[in-house]
Amino acid sequence: MSSLPPSSEAPAPLAADAVEQKLAAALDAVLSSRRTAREAAEAIARLPAPEQAFVLNWTGVIARTSAELAFQFSATAAEAVPSLGLESAERWIVDAVDAYDREGLYRGTDAFRDWRTYARRTRDEGVSFEDAAPVLRLFLQGLEGRALTLEPASRGYTDTERIFLPPRAAGGRTERENFLRYKATAAMLWAQTRFGTFNADLVSVIDGFDDKPRALALLAALETRRLEARIARTLPGLARDMGVPAHHGEDPRLGRLAADAATVNDSIALLHELYANPPALGSAYAVALEPALAAAARNARIERDKAAFRKELARIASEDDLGEATPAFALENPGRETDAGSQYTLTLDGDAIETSDELSQLIASIEQDLGAVPADYLSDYVSADSAEPLELVEPPRGPAHVYDEWDYQRRHYRKDWCEVREQDVEPGDTGFVAAIAGKYAGRIAQLKRTFELMRGEDRLLKHQPEGDEIDYDALIEAFVDMNHGDELAPLVYARRRRAERDLAALFMVDMSGSTKGWINDAEREALVMLCEALEALGDRYAIYGFSGMTRKNCQVFRVKRFDEAYGEVVRSRIAGIEAQDYTRMGAAIRHLTGVLNSVEARTRLLVTLSDGRPDDFSDNYRGEYGIEDTRQALLEAHRSGVKPFCITIDREARDYLPHMYGAVSWTLVEDVGKLPAKVAEIYAKLTR
Repeated sequence: MSSLPPSSEAPAPLAADAVEQKLAAALDAVLSSRRTAREAAEAIARLPAPEQAFVLNWTGVIARTSAELAFQFSATAAEAVPSLGLESAERWIVDAVDAYDREGLYRGTDAFRDWRTYARRTRDEGVSFEDAAPVLRLFLQGLEGRALTLEPASRGYTDTERIFLPPRAAGGRTERENFLRYKATAAMLWAQTRFGTFNADLVSVIDGFDDKPRALALLAALETRRLEARIARTLPGLARDMGVPAHHGEDPRLGRLAADAATVNDSIALLHELYANPPALGSAYAVALEPALAAAARNARIERDKAAFRKELARIASEDDLGEATPAFALENPGRETDAGSQYTLTLDGDAIETSDELSQLIASIEQDLGAVPADYLSDYVSADSAEPLELVEPPRGPAHVYDEWDYQRRHYRKDWCEVREQDVEPGDTGFVAAIAGKYAGRIAQLKRTFELMRGEDRLLKHQPEGDEIDYDALIEAFVDMNHGDELAPLVYARRRRAERDLAALFMVDMSGSTKGWINDAEREALVMLCEALEALGDRYAIYGFSGMTRKNCQVFRVKRFDEAYGEVVRSRIAGIEAQDYTRMGAAIRHLTGVLNSVEARTRLLVTLSDGRPDDFSDNYRGEYGIEDTRQALLEAHRSGVKPFCITIDREARDYLPHMYGAVSWTLVEDVGKLPAKVAEIYAKLTR
């Protein structure tokens, strides 16, 4: 019997010593004389070579995020990977590391240890979070109350600002049933935030019991009974979708939870009464209570809302011509109490005033947390020491656009990782724009002439059946073909046709902190010259700035939208461009690619104006991680039909920009002082 050639032989599995050596190299940070990788190595050594390679590779990848998490993976991998299969095992690993990202080491470790539950879920027919989330987000937006974001987690809970759902809903007879289970869980968690579950100090309540997990579980079940009744009363259609049971014949003491006026305090009172001898309280909703997380988010929000509310009143007072009189605000409740909340009218010195949507949302948010707007919110809206409005730090406002982020080490996206918010640039002094237009008047006039010529340029169309000129290249090709026995091709003419520019360009301007000073001035000057020249060309264009700090606060600043004219408003925004925080480029590119793709055009150009490499305050975005995420975002943009280009003043750009943008899709302007004149010239070359 002949043996296979060496090149066709399956690789032999590694022995335990060799496996242990590789594990030790990856897990060195968490190993000691007492805690070794020997046991895991012996188990992994019994795997076939491909599965060994899979486990060892992923151990190294996970260790770059957390050596301890990688140790926990290696301890279970030999048993889990063969049971799951490599494809499913990879999803299991990514989900577990995502749980670590969002909820810490305990959750990530738990996800690895509980691999059997994951295996059971993957065997069942079910709906994944990724599939259900888009519909559920729309569903949550349609409900009353505070805007909530949706994130995946190992189980269902809320911190009052985010709803966390498990990675998969399964067990139903049909896909719709599985989706409705997701929807019911999301609705119950929304109800916890909307109907005051966390408006009591649940941390202190639970601390009063010896068996805290048991007390917390009972309180969660009691709150579920109360919220089911509330939902059935106010949203009967949703209650039907959720399958809210009638609970007939249940312990009569629970009946008080169905009363119109029942609150979380009734559930707490029942917790104390029933703790020693609780009734059976099964639940169809996979929800839990996380009092500490909810309290932290709620307390931060209360301070934030209070500051924003007082600032808004100060603004209203400053706009009202009251002379020296001290304005008196009041919130009047004409008695229109509904389950959706109270209906307030804001008055100033007895006269009702129209409230902005932002102020109405603030009032609703405060009422949701505190039951009503406290009196001191209305009277103490200016500082005690002066009549100047309070200096407040603006929290992130507006709806968040959520984007994935590429983790090159895992070779997977971190799902829904970054939140991007849009806002207008605060207007600046338009005198700046006038001064720049005057300073560069000659240069701008020259650029305009160049752009006007581009607009009228003819384009030579070759290989035409008729025309004013002979296309000699086509003619030579035709003779060559004829000498080979082919028929003479008739497409040997060329003709000129007026070029039709069907182009949309979006300029993405770096507003990170490193641009502060003369770089910021150069950027603004460049935009003024660009806009002045582009008005002659007639191309559709938009300008957005970008900055931010951390993945939860990525900011995109509107300077000029595609549908806006280059008028006083845009000029004032260009003047108002200021350096902000950090440079998390991937999220901004993904968001602005979407903006650009919303415009109908044959050519879409995304031009980045930057002074350095991707960077952020945390999340390990600095260095290779940020460069690889930005590169991936640019690849996504390219695949969608967008052509990215970068103009940089970073002299170290040769080290990373060719990797991110490609060899020819970037240019370096070494002298910052030449940036204003160069940007419009580069644009002209790009779009000829």
